[in-house]
Amino acid sequence: MKTVILIGAQGKMGQAALTGLGNHKVITAGRSVEGYDYQVDITNEASVRNLFKTIGEFDAVVNTVGVCEYASFAEMTQEQWMTTVMSKMMGQINLVRIGQEYIADNGSFTLITGILNVKPIPFAIADATTSGAIDTFVKCVAYEMPRGIRINSINPTVLEEAWDVYGEMMPGFQPVPSVLVGKAFERSVDSFITGEVIFVDA
Repeated sequence: MKTVILIGAQGKMGQAALTGLGNHKVITAGRSVEGYDYQVDITNEASVRNLFKTIGEFDAVVNTVGVCEYASFAEMTQEQWMTTVMSKMMGQINLVRIGQEYIADNGSFTLITGILNVKPIPFAIADATTSGAIDTFVKCVAYEMPRGIRINSINPTVLEEAWDVYGEMMPGFQPVPSVLVGKAFERSVDSFITGEVIFVDA
């Protein structure tokens, strides 16, 4: 059994991840003080460091959060770009950059991206760009991780459980069940792979 820090467990993607982490001790963290074991803001370096220092010993970090702004490229402001970059991209990079100091030998990081960087839709340019950046980050930084630490990203299409929210934005997409995405998180945490983008698409 591993000790896994799951960030964003209350969201749809966090719930999907939980279905694949049943064999482990899961410690939850999120921006809210309610419903989580710990509070963390992944856009704040001090908050991230405090999370890892407070928890102490852990074997894996699974992140399922990243705020993204949606607008057409022509209308997307620098502020909207930076909101997405600082959360979906730098927030996740900082989890790894800071977390590598605290995670156990042979531990693992699992980050979240999304299918829109390979199947673009209108108004999602910032989401697609930062997802592509994290997928590339994972492939490259795997070569530099110390102490046998692994890193992967989960790149899923829209969840069946979230289709009522996102379906209208994604005509022609086939949603997938949370349990299938959960299997991708399980593979990342429990196997030996590293530097992989694990796609979950219909």
